[in-house]
Amino acid sequence: MQNIVLATDGSAYSDAAARCIADRKLFRDDICVHVVHCLPDVSGEVKAYINRQDIEAWHTDESSKVMKSAIDILQGANVQTLWHALVGFAPERIVAYATAVKAEAIVMGTHGRGAFLDAIVGSVASRVIAHAACPVVLVRALRRQE
Repeated sequence: MQNIVLATDGSAYSDAAARCIADRKLFRDDICVHVVHCLPDVSGEVKAYINRQDIEAWHTDESSKVMKSAIDILQGANVQTLWHALVGFAPERIVAYATAVKAEAIVMGTHGRGAFLDAIVGSVASRVIAHAACPVVLVRALRRQE
């Protein structure tokens, strides 16, 4: 069975990536998709006033909301799915998770803003590509024709 990591941000772009996997356009049928979402850690000031368990529960709850649509898409297509909330710097945590589960690939939806804007504001996808030991597949959502 192949482990595939689907990094999601809850956007239509991530849902397009989930649909691409669900439609069996990318991988064989014997896959397990690990849906992940990453939130930055809270500041030390917040940690001083809120206990660790409450912070962890908040991270899990927020990530669960973000991952829901991608999970629903995959499970609706009978794709074996696991999910995990990550905390920290997203590119670093996504790559580390993929390494830990020996992922065959990382799949991400791309906003397709372009190289110039990504150079200014940064791109999780470009950083994942730069550091991942496995292939990274970027899926772009089709634009609606009007």
